[in-house]
Amino acid sequence: MSVVRVCFLGTPEFAVKHLQALLDDEHYEVVGVVTQPDRPSGRKMQLTSSPVKQLALSCNIPIITPENLRKDTDALETIKSWRAEIAVVVAFGQILSEDFLKTFPLGAVNIHGSLLPLWRGAAPIQRSIQAGDKSTGVCLQKMVYKLDAGAIIGQRKVTLDNRITARQLYDQLADLGAELLHVELMDYIRGNLAPHEQDESKVTIAKKISKEESLLNFNKKAFDLHNTVRAFDMGPGAYVMFQGKRLKIHETDYVESGNKLAPGQVSEISAEGLFIQTGDGQLILKQVQPESKNKMSIAEFLKSVTLKKGDVFV
Repeated sequence: MSVVRVCFLGTPEFAVKHLQALLDDEHYEVVGVVTQPDRPSGRKMQLTSSPVKQLALSCNIPIITPENLRKDTDALETIKSWRAEIAVVVAFGQILSEDFLKTFPLGAVNIHGSLLPLWRGAAPIQRSIQAGDKSTGVCLQKMVYKLDAGAIIGQRKVTLDNRITARQLYDQLADLGAELLHVELMDYIRGNLAPHEQDESKVTIAKKISKEESLLNFNKKAFDLHNTVRAFDMGPGAYVMFQGKRLKIHETDYVESGNKLAPGQVSEISAEGLFIQTGDGQLILKQVQPESKNKMSIAEFLKSVTLKKGDVFV
């Protein structure tokens, strides 16, 4: 079989591993890359290229960075000029048009960070952890003009515990997604693998995460708050208010038992952590970050503040 010409669309580090997998595979030739435009980043808000763009530049691959690919007819014409046979889309960050999906003889496929039809949408990895799922995975699917609704070509499954963070799971699923491009995608292209349709009755939605969700509400269960901290560790992060300032929460644990204190009150101060009463159980703060300071262990934090049982976090 001849080498398959690929148009790759992606933006963050998660997509970089997949682009690299295609570049390393002799069965594929990446003829063009589409990624998001440069964005301000860092404290100085300097314009920064996406991780995918940086890799493509280093490999001298043609790149376009349309602000809105659905409305940019010139960008679509450029993509057509690459004469790619298939499009591979990984965390691109824009909704694609039907005209785009019809451009490629072999269609377009997408790597999605969940076991579809579970967690369709913008934040599947984070929402899965936030929900306390015991397992998740990554899927290779055909793209259709409906959000994450295409037939499944292949998947990889992982078991989750109550400690894994979104950042850690993100890295695991990126590696597994790259495997899907090496194996299942080529089997599909060769006609040796038939996709199967999703069960629409099992669909769940992973809506985009808002900044307002970052403030922990101690009226909720300790288990749910712990999951939120794990889920938001790669952005936007979780925080509480303490003495009128934001205190970012980087690492927690929890216990399901509680006491008669009100939600948000300090129930115990120990070497294990700072125990905060919640609506059900206690959240244990283990690593935090005060405003304008680096992240630190709770033991370091306690050296700089005066706390006693009954003090309140909100």
